[in-house]
Amino acid sequence: MSDGFNGFPPEAFRFFTDLAKHNNRDWFQAHKDVYEQACREPMKALMAALDPPLVAGRLSRINRDMRFARGREPYKNHLAAGVRGNYVSLSAQGLYVGGGLYRPEPPVLRQLREAIAADASGAALQKIVGTLRRQGYTVSTHEASAAPPRGYDADHPRVRLLKMKDIHAGRLFEPAAWLSTPKALGRVAKAMKDIEPFNDWIKKHVAGRQVGR
Repeated sequence: MSDGFNGFPPEAFRFFTDLAKHNNRDWFQAHKDVYEQACREPMKALMAALDPPLVAGRLSRINRDMRFARGREPYKNHLAAGVRGNYVSLSAQGLYVGGGLYRPEPPVLRQLREAIAADASGAALQKIVGTLRRQGYTVSTHEASAAPPRGYDADHPRVRLLKMKDIHAGRLFEPAAWLSTPKALGRVAKAMKDIEPFNDWIKKHVAGRQVGR
C-alpha cells in the first residue's frame, strides 16, 4: 500500500459480506491478509490523514472477547475507529461517519435531557438537528422511551428528543467507486465538519462519553 490514504478497495466491502457468511476462526485466518490490507491499513491511513498527531488513533479490534460475548459470533461485522470525537465504521454496507453520545449512564442521560428541555440549549440543539437532517444526515437514537421521561410533559416542544436514551448523528456512504479513491478523504472530512456543531453541543452541555472519544 502506498503512503497516504487512497480509499477503501472494493475487497474491503466484499470481505465483510463474506465474513457474515463465514464468521469463524478458520475462515478469518485464511482471509486475514485481505482484512489487513483492504480494511485495517486503509482505515489507519484515513485516521492519520484526518488527524496526523494521532497517527494510529483509536482503532477497534475486530475479534470479540468471547469471555464476555458467549453465544455471539467471534468477529464483529465492522471495523470502527475514533477520530477527533467522531466515529468511523467500515462494513459491508459502506462507510459510516458520525458522532454523538453513546448509551450514557442514568446521571449523564438526565444531564442530556435537562439540556434538551432548557429553552436556550434545547432550541440550539433542535436547530442543529434540523440543519443536519436537511443536509441528509440521520439524527437518531439506539433506544427511545415509549412515553415522555418522568417530569416532562407529552406536549413539550422537544419531546421526541427527550425520549431518546442516547443520541447520534451521521451519514452512511454506501459502497461506490469514489470510496476506493483518495476522494473519499474529502467526503469524510466534510461530514465531520458538518457534524462538528452537534458534537460541540454535546461537549458543552453533557459530560458523558461521546462516540469516537
